[in-house]
Amino acid sequence: MQIPQIRMQSQSAQIAMKTRPARQSIQQPNAELRIEQPQAEMKIRTTPSRLTIDQSQAWEDMNIKSVFRSIEENTQRASQDLLAGIARVSREGDEMIEIHTGRNVIVEQAKRKANPPPADVNITWVPSPFSVKIHYTPGKTDIQFDTNNPVINARTHQPMISYQPGDVYISLKQRNSLNIDFVK
Repeated sequence: MQIPQIRMQSQSAQIAMKTRPARQSIQQPNAELRIEQPQAEMKIRTTPSRLTIDQSQAWEDMNIKSVFRSIEENTQRASQDLLAGIARVSREGDEMIEIHTGRNVIVEQAKRKANPPPADVNITWVPSPFSVKIHYTPGKTDIQFDTNNPVINARTHQPMISYQPGDVYISLKQRNSLNIDFVK
């Protein structure tokens, strides 16, 4: 005996997917930049230093004098010597008036002139200490400067963005089917 059979044949549905990827492009143009730096302004003022050296006293100590100083000293010394000479002659004259007292005035005066008192001699430093006078005034330097800020001009550019969206295409690649057969 033969039993009838049912034969079933099925086919699943298939889906096809196709994609188109998205595309993006970004370009960034360079910025335009201009920088200027003005020069700084500087002013310098100086007061020169001053050094004065007065060595006139040292030269005088070594008996090397200017003509004017030498004339002045000789004039003073001559005036003093003249006055001392007048005083000596006057004193000697007064002594001669007293000759009648029996004093031997001429012999006394001759002894004084023949044996003068010893000269005053001392050791001295030539030139004398601190005879050179030094005076120093330091100089001054005044520096003033003005800085100038830089001038910066910058111009930026927006980025250039290009975007193309992607897509997905879905289609039916194969339809589903079911075949049923009866076989006797």
